[in-house]
Amino acid sequence: MTQLRPLFSFPLLILVAACATGEARDADGGQPSDGAPASHDAHALHASGDVAAGAAGEATATLAASPARTGADALPRALVYKTPSCGCCTLWVDHMREAGFEVDARNLNDIIPIKIDAGVPPRMSSCHTTLIDGYVVEGHIPAEHVKRLLEERPDVVGIAVPGMPIGSPGMEGIGARPYQVLSWDRAGNVEVYAEVDPRR
Repeated sequence: MTQLRPLFSFPLLILVAACATGEARDADGGQPSDGAPASHDAHALHASGDVAAGAAGEATATLAASPARTGADALPRALVYKTPSCGCCTLWVDHMREAGFEVDARNLNDIIPIKIDAGVPPRMSSCHTTLIDGYVVEGHIPAEHVKRLLEERPDVVGIAVPGMPIGSPGMEGIGARPYQVLSWDRAGNVEVYAEVDPRR
């Protein structure tokens, strides 16, 4: 039986939080100039602004209504929420477009309300959140597994690659290691959706 690996370490949690909130970080990985980022839940309590609130409402509407496809084999449009400062998010958007997806990438200074509204569990969080054809796609998931999700249409809320693992699309680099794509349902059950080894 495939077992869940530890999702991510505390330093990576800090990195994800910094990316998700658009906080600047030194090249050596030091803390942002205005202090350590808040946790997912704490940040949610301070989420403010009509833009974030409106986008979160739009996220709910997007999940409720699956986008129409223009042809029998056409891929649905992917709506990606990310922060302006997230370079790896932009690279993942490029990866999805190269795989044939039409991507509507939207920049927000605070995407935590989007994650909360879409039902992303805090421990599954990554640096960008995508809504596509009634599903939530969280983080640096290979396009092939997004396509598999849309073909198989399992009874799940979505799939995620928690954190920002080196070697995942948009996070290519030295030190790539195997990672897992996880799924979660409305009851909060988490299962391994795919095992990925970027070294192969």
